[in-house]
Amino acid sequence: MFKSLSLKVIIFGFIFTFFSSFGQSFFLGLFNSSIRDTLLITQGQFGSIYAAATLLSSFLLIWIGKKIDDINIFKFAFFVTILLSFSCFFFSKISSVIFLFMAIFLMRFSGQGMMSHTATTTISRYFIKSRGKALSTCWFGLSTAEFILPVLIVYLLTITTWQNIWISISILVLIFLPIFSFFLIKNLNFDSREEIYDKDFVEKNIKQWTRIEVLRDYRFYVICSNMLAMPWIATGVFVYQSFIIESKEWGTFVIAQSFMAYSILSVITLLVSGFLIDKFTSRKLLVFMNVPLLLSTLILIYFDKSVSAFIFLGLIGISNGFANVLGSSTWAEIYGVKYIGSIKALTTALMVFSTAFGTALFGLLIDKGFSIEQIALISFIYISLSLILLFFLRNKLNPQYV
Repeated sequence: MFKSLSLKVIIFGFIFTFFSSFGQSFFLGLFNSSIRDTLLITQGQFGSIYAAATLLSSFLLIWIGKKIDDINIFKFAFFVTILLSFSCFFFSKISSVIFLFMAIFLMRFSGQGMMSHTATTTISRYFIKSRGKALSTCWFGLSTAEFILPVLIVYLLTITTWQNIWISISILVLIFLPIFSFFLIKNLNFDSREEIYDKDFVEKNIKQWTRIEVLRDYRFYVICSNMLAMPWIATGVFVYQSFIIESKEWGTFVIAQSFMAYSILSVITLLVSGFLIDKFTSRKLLVFMNVPLLLSTLILIYFDKSVSAFIFLGLIGISNGFANVLGSSTWAEIYGVKYIGSIKALTTALMVFSTAFGTALFGLLIDKGFSIEQIALISFIYISLSLILLFFLRNKLNPQYV
């Protein structure tokens, strides 16, 4: 599928998306109860701190993320690696609410933000014809982490403290990521492109949009309303998984086990979506992205049995698989790749911002006495409205040609 240098870029993307999991909500949510017990804070207080720290990280990402267009990719990746290692170590030292805020900020910025931004921006720019398959393969890294880590962490928390786990992660990041980056992308020219062996394939000369021009395009906001549904709803589910377990009276390990269904279906969807995107384009698939997510909210509203947890997270996994690939390839298709780092910094920041919104909203609604079913209904209404807008816009998503 991929030639020598292309394969190295893919492996680099896979590894960086895997390690981005340490700053993802599904992972941080696993430590929710432990941290609250340590600091003696409520669900709502934890959510407010989480949201505020995430919001701050999204603003910083807009500025720092665009630097990837100007800096050698190996140097940029090394900087992100050092930052992630430090952030993990700092997380192990949480002893107050202020430290919790700073630790979550660092993890969200370095992990969820910069690690995934580095991986997907590199691949979006490097690949042309097989961009869809490349991105889907890259995102297998995060799906692999989502499959392995929840059960592993739940087990480790029974035999050691959560602080020791984070110190170990910090050391792991510091040892392995610089080595992988050196061998995979040390000599990669960031402006180099995938070799095209199909002589009939010609990349059309589409207009290369700057970030300012993108912000003036009304299509951007309609697409974003759909792109951001998955992050804020899934984040709310992941961060407050203990609340869902208590509300539905599921067993302690049900959510952790259900992440396997989430991960498996994410991987399957990633594999399928990569081929579909290269065949039909992201623009045509975008309208189907949130349909499984919409169905998952109905599962949460109407079903209580523990088996429904697997269906619920499985459906979220399908939408997640589509969203991961479409979230990068759509922007490249419509707006070009010359300024893709700057554009992706903005969209990644918006994604991080939406997770802050989801965390704050879920926490506020929980503290106000809303049931999980009522929260799911609010999510259902948002997804439905954004889908309707996208449906009417679906024929206007073509790029402009020079």
